[in-house]
Amino acid sequence: MANDKYECKTPVVMIIFNRPDTTGAVFEYVRKAKPPKLFIIADGARPQKNGEAEKVAQTRKIIEKVDWQCEVFTNFSDENMGCKKRISSGLDWVFNQVERAIILEDDCKPAESFFRFCDELLELYKDDERIMMISGDEQSGSKELAETSYYFTKHIHIWGWATWARAWKKNDITMKNWPEIKKSGALSQLFKHRRYNFYWCHYFGILAENRVNSWAGPWVYSVWKESGLSIAPKTNLITNIGFGENATHTNRKSIYAGMQTEEMEFPLVHPKYVLADAKKDELEMKHRCKDDGRLPYPFDMWTSMLKWFIIRRILKK
Repeated sequence: MANDKYECKTPVVMIIFNRPDTTGAVFEYVRKAKPPKLFIIADGARPQKNGEAEKVAQTRKIIEKVDWQCEVFTNFSDENMGCKKRISSGLDWVFNQVERAIILEDDCKPAESFFRFCDELLELYKDDERIMMISGDEQSGSKELAETSYYFTKHIHIWGWATWARAWKKNDITMKNWPEIKKSGALSQLFKHRRYNFYWCHYFGILAENRVNSWAGPWVYSVWKESGLSIAPKTNLITNIGFGENATHTNRKSIYAGMQTEEMEFPLVHPKYVLADAKKDELEMKHRCKDDGRLPYPFDMWTSMLKWFIIRRILKK
């Protein structure tokens, strides 16, 4: 069972912005875990948003609540850099100082056992180049009784996760090799379903053209480009409390909103082989497609192509 007195051994990163309420809720779990080092990354307020500067300042006061033995490092931007540059540069800053870290955004509330789960697996797989991250999310929706405490997956979940400097250094935020990889067709065959592959390849194209302000998309691309795997727990260890109108990317209804957490049992039971769980990956693909409400393949592909054709025609006028 989860140990209420467990103290985290790994540095923790908190990514914050303008939501003191959700930031405070997440911080309380960090406070219980008592990590030895706490890195806080914060973007600056958007000048066109009335009242945001005050919210940003209020949110940053979270550092005043650190009441355990802990080194605190802050990387606060005076200007608004945007999600992509702020988070990617912030994590660059972190991994220039430490070899591993647990990362929580301001709306990702962890189960108490999440920290021990990350601690143990960060140590176990520290030298295994196949594993590029550890997630606290379980998004396959599988209700089957799992024989192991976690599984390996191709899916990348970043609502509470951990990684190593060795993996993060492979992050290609500019996606400079995307045209070459797209031409090779390598990523278009990554998953079983053409619809899912099409979605990601289309999205990567938009990201490479810098039309979406996202750090997470290039990270997914970077992991897949390296044929990397992620670890996901058998029980969900993270709940996203940030869905709503004030969210950056989670301002719509979703089947993932408010997912309940369940504490991990210890000692961990490890998988025998380092192989992606094809069954769980299949289930997650179905869940994600259902959540996004897309048309079946190939109609979604045709609709997307038609949309961009119309936009280009309008822009040329």
